[in-house]
Amino acid sequence: MVTAGEPPRIVLLGATGFVGSVVLRELATRPGRVRAVGRRPAPVPTGAVAEIEPRAVDLTEPGAVASVVSDADVVIHTVAYIAGSSTWRIEDGDAAAERVNVGLVRDLATALGDRGGPPAGVVFAGAISQAGTPDRDVLDGTEPDRPRGEYNRQKLAAERLLLEADAAGVLRGASVRLPTVYGYGPRSTVRDKGVVSTMVRRALAGEQITMWHDGTVRRDLLHVEDAAAGLVAAADHMPALAGRHWLLGTGRSEPLGEVFRTVADLVAARTCKPPVGVVSVTPPAYAEAGDFRSVTVDSSAFRAATGWAPVVALADGLRRTVEFCAAGDAGGIT
Repeated sequence: MVTAGEPPRIVLLGATGFVGSVVLRELATRPGRVRAVGRRPAPVPTGAVAEIEPRAVDLTEPGAVASVVSDADVVIHTVAYIAGSSTWRIEDGDAAAERVNVGLVRDLATALGDRGGPPAGVVFAGAISQAGTPDRDVLDGTEPDRPRGEYNRQKLAAERLLLEADAAGVLRGASVRLPTVYGYGPRSTVRDKGVVSTMVRRALAGEQITMWHDGTVRRDLLHVEDAAAGLVAAADHMPALAGRHWLLGTGRSEPLGEVFRTVADLVAARTCKPPVGVVSVTPPAYAEAGDFRSVTVDSSAFRAATGWAPVVALADGLRRTVEFCAAGDAGGIT
């Protein structure tokens, strides 16, 4: 907790993850104290202005969460359970996933409540998909939550635990629901396992890009650097945000068929080979209704409260992703 003359201590949970590693780079650019918590030591960003304390911890171990947040002024929680190498989908009743996706928030609320003193601020990285499949394509956060799939049910359960703790005065918490996040930048250190980068890798390998629909399904695609900036903005504006969930997005959605054809063209320009095909295939049995619904995110409420706005245009984000993957997909990054 803050003492006289010291800046607030920010504890970043999931600092070695896809989104968390970019949040760490964002935090490192400004003065402050950051405890970067991950399963392995987080690399300190080159040229860091902030004081960075890497801490390698298995947060699922008893008492682990309390050990890293005991002196936190702000916690940014970006940890999520990823089942396998390329998907966030999990099976119903997956206890390991529940321990991470829900249990860590439960541990966090308990730890912050037990320590006493002024309540810490907590920013939780949620998901737009927690709402399920609303009847409208433009989401603004007022739609009722009817999650489909175990991952979304668990994320919603965690969010509700956080907001209940806020209402009880245990902490000051806000959930920032993210849309489809993608992409790389020149300093990326963690592999993007999302659909955009997966299709970039397929195209670079000379394989067709596949879709489970006719390509007209639209997605609001947010570059990871903009997502990270949004989470940091939430931490900076906790008094205005605490007690509810907020949506993050670009406000634009693009047909995935066009996105993937752009990817194919960018890869072709890079490899000097003809563009790979973009084709529709039969959806797998585990496909969900949300896979076939268009989504655009109205984040005007979050923008008004924080001043945040996305800065990476889709065309630029796709180009960066292709260039990064073509250069070797960072080879050894995980």
